[in-house]
Amino acid sequence: MPTPTELYRLLLCLLLTASAASVAQMPVDQPRLLQAASDGDNWLAHGRDLQETRFSPLTQINTDSVERLGLAWSFDVPSTRGLEGTPLIADGIMYATGNWSVVHALQADTGQLLWSYDPGVDRHRANVNCCGVVNRGVALWQDSVYVGTLDGYLVALDRATGAERWRTLTIDQSQPYAITGAPRIANGVVVIGNGGAEYGVRGYVGGYAADSGEQLWRFYTVPGNPKLEFENSQMEMAATTWHGEWWKMGGGGTVWDSISYDPQLDLLYIGVGNGGPHNREVRSPGGGDNLFLSSIVALRPQTGEYVWHYQQNPGETWDYTATQQMILADLPWQGEVRKVLMQAPKNGFFFIIDRTNGELLSAEPFVPVNWATGYDLSSGRPIEVPAARYVDEPFMLHPSGLGGHNWHPMSYNPQTGLVYLPALDFTAPMAQEDNFTWNQNHWNLGYKVERSPFGNLLTQALLKRLINSYLLAWDPIKQREVWRVPTPKMGNGGVLSSAGGLVFQGTTDNRFNAYSAAAGKLLWSFDSQHGIAAPPVTYAVNGEQYVAVMAGRGGGYSQAIGLDHQPATPKRRILAFKLDASNRLPAYELPASRERPPPVNADADAIDRGGQAYTRFCSRCHGASAVSDGSVPDLRKLNHYWYENFDEVVRGGSMSAMGMPAFDDVLSASATQDIKAYVLSRAHDQWEIDQTSDWWLDVKRWLADLAAAVLMLFA
Repeated sequence: MPTPTELYRLLLCLLLTASAASVAQMPVDQPRLLQAASDGDNWLAHGRDLQETRFSPLTQINTDSVERLGLAWSFDVPSTRGLEGTPLIADGIMYATGNWSVVHALQADTGQLLWSYDPGVDRHRANVNCCGVVNRGVALWQDSVYVGTLDGYLVALDRATGAERWRTLTIDQSQPYAITGAPRIANGVVVIGNGGAEYGVRGYVGGYAADSGEQLWRFYTVPGNPKLEFENSQMEMAATTWHGEWWKMGGGGTVWDSISYDPQLDLLYIGVGNGGPHNREVRSPGGGDNLFLSSIVALRPQTGEYVWHYQQNPGETWDYTATQQMILADLPWQGEVRKVLMQAPKNGFFFIIDRTNGELLSAEPFVPVNWATGYDLSSGRPIEVPAARYVDEPFMLHPSGLGGHNWHPMSYNPQTGLVYLPALDFTAPMAQEDNFTWNQNHWNLGYKVERSPFGNLLTQALLKRLINSYLLAWDPIKQREVWRVPTPKMGNGGVLSSAGGLVFQGTTDNRFNAYSAAAGKLLWSFDSQHGIAAPPVTYAVNGEQYVAVMAGRGGGYSQAIGLDHQPATPKRRILAFKLDASNRLPAYELPASRERPPPVNADADAIDRGGQAYTRFCSRCHGASAVSDGSVPDLRKLNHYWYENFDEVVRGGSMSAMGMPAFDDVLSASATQDIKAYVLSRAHDQWEIDQTSDWWLDVKRWLADLAAAVLMLFA
């Protein structure tokens, strides 16, 4: 029989447990989301608040205390693919997504796993998304967690247990659609888009009832077959801006990432992507603006009703998307406060748009731009350089189709008045593709993608010189740069700013950094062991502030660009930091020495043919010049078994269960042999480098860098 004291302690324990449970289950409703900007303890929406600012009012970690920041905990994500997600934090619980749309719920102060949900994505779907099997996050509403899956489902989960409540198929799975973006919540409506423009799909975005998954509306972003009935008057109008038989190739215009919601205006803003195929000459021969490609479109969130649009790139032909993050703010503008939408999209111009009506207020280049000389504010149209359309002659495009700013989120600090963004200064050649053939199972660009004719070291040296990457502080009112911090490689992570006077960003060279928001001075840095593309978040539990980020390169141009990575492959992880913590990441072992690659047994013509085929079909995952970023196997460093069974993997699909699809629809046995010959030639190149003594390799790298400088000088 328990004593009265024991009964009291038991009752107190039960009450505390019940109280903690009730806090954990506090609903994420409209009033709570409306106050998210001032709620520093939680990170309830993708951009932290409905304005998508990624700015936190927390000050415990600040310019004075940041040097005391240490690792509080880490969580190993069981995959080798890239991590791009923004974790959400509600009442001490973190909800984060990994590869293949898997969701993890963790104790936000310890990293303890509470539950995981695997939607069971068919690994064959890896072949119908452009940029890795990544996922950028979940949404929260009431007591549910929402995730979009790579195979096109929108799924609602119980916040407490991870149990599936409902799932709704949002795509036609016979078409190459995929979801990698995070859903958004607009007062009880779950909004999700998709990707697949490169493969030949028609873009759209949909709204679904949060409690049931019922589809409430769908808004198409490009018109379909004119012989069929148009869905609405906007599609009928848009069709007048297209030519040829675009619908047979899909048209593109997918809403694959950014969506913002203004509850005061009751407007939902969607960022529309590139054309499919990219090249307008192929997609819409005869020209035309091709609405609503490369546009911001405002809709009513409850019905999907069209309100207004602004098109950044009429007749888009460079893979210039308008899918980058849209920040909502009220700014003083020419003597009055305007409700604006700010975006720094791929095309290199920083846009300020009146979000009530779509009026262009300003567009100034934040990176070097050569495709246009500026924007005509009266018409809202760019003043294009005619040669940039590469119709008659090739054109060195600046910025490239990778963008002056890609999906990696930026942050707006209302205290400094600055926007902090990961910028990319990269030029690339654009030229018409000869004898274009459309294939829905593979990329359809409409312009040439050619392999480097140089060796590995020289190619790497050229890439480093061609690419300038930096963290940029931008004044949106004065439309000018305030400061920049160069970063060593492209594809660096998204950005977080805080009232503590800090800017946090991860980099592809395995660092997580904190800078002063005022001047960009580096104040703290941590060896993350892995490249970081994901954006950081910050929150508080029991009065202690944490900063967390997902570390794991992969996805998008991390895979495709072909920049070397460290020889080891450490774990992909979620890392969380707080003041005076002192945990350490476990050391990782270098891989065992590998055997010499098999002989090539092919002539130079076969290797050249293989290089061309590799660039078209393989490089988007395995890297330019067969240089992998480590998220998928490096084909230069396989053991003999895989070379011996090369055709069975590439054409036979023997590894499809791991996400390596079969290419028997486009590659013959002889073409596969050519690719194998090219890969083996690259393997021998790398073998020779690996066997070289350090001092002689340093000399070779120095010579390659010198040669690259000379080539750039006379280019």
